[in-house]
Amino acid sequence: SYTGGVAATVNGTEIAEDAITQQVQTIRAQMAIDTEDAWGEWLVENGYTPETVREQIIDGFVDQELIRQGAAEKGVTADAAEIDTYVNSMKSNYDSEEAWEQALANSGTTEEDYRHNLELQILSQNLYATFATTDEPAEEDVISTANLYLSAFDGAKRSSHILFAADDEATAQSVLDQINAGEMDFVDAVKEYSTDSAATAQNGDVGWDKLTTFDTSYQEALDGLEKDQVSGLVTSSFGIHIIKCTDVFAAPEEVTSTDQVPEEFLEQIKSMVQQNNQSEAYQAWFSERSDER
Repeated sequence: SYTGGVAATVNGTEIAEDAITQQVQTIRAQMAIDTEDAWGEWLVENGYTPETVREQIIDGFVDQELIRQGAAEKGVTADAAEIDTYVNSMKSNYDSEEAWEQALANSGTTEEDYRHNLELQILSQNLYATFATTDEPAEEDVISTANLYLSAFDGAKRSSHILFAADDEATAQSVLDQINAGEMDFVDAVKEYSTDSAATAQNGDVGWDKLTTFDTSYQEALDGLEKDQVSGLVTSSFGIHIIKCTDVFAAPEEVTSTDQVPEEFLEQIKSMVQQNNQSEAYQAWFSERSDER
């Protein structure tokens, strides 16, 4: 039954008890729990009581209100056009407006509530983004994170390649023969023959295999190479490659200096530290606001 009472107050904003009751009813409707006996069985089976269900729902409403208040304080908004685009994209999966409305009804919601939830999600994402920082992470944090995750990069291989058109095998074979005979430098061959303009600007370099996903045939060929070795002709969906393994990374037992880590791995580790710092800053803010309410 509805009481007209107040379930909680969040920095002066009241959360109606009736909203909590309605949410319980929505949950029950979504799960087709239409009798008190069935509701009681569900509570027992899942380790809940009516009180704990109510507390969790209240906590959810409180969190939503904290997000709205925090977004308002920081000038964060949810773009109405973004919401419209997402809703229209979802609607396009249905044959008619009636089918869309029925799908919403089957989920126990309305388009208004759906838009409301989308707005809250976008507000939450945009609020979280305000806690990001571009500050350089502390070196000790980078080193400690490197020691946690660097083993994932152990055995990584860096490579360069010369790419030929799929129908130009004769040229590819001629170039490979000249490289193997010492008659042509690999980088010179890249500049003269490779059709991969982006890699050519980097002397054929395509980076570390642990930081990207190569075509299966390319990766298999690279796996069989040691440092400074050159492959045979390798055919992929992009054409014909001649691959050179330019470096192999062996992770140290312990990182004591950032100099031990290739720059590309270091940048990813720094990004991980920044993301962790962002998460911690957001959680600290959220906890403080929750304690204040």
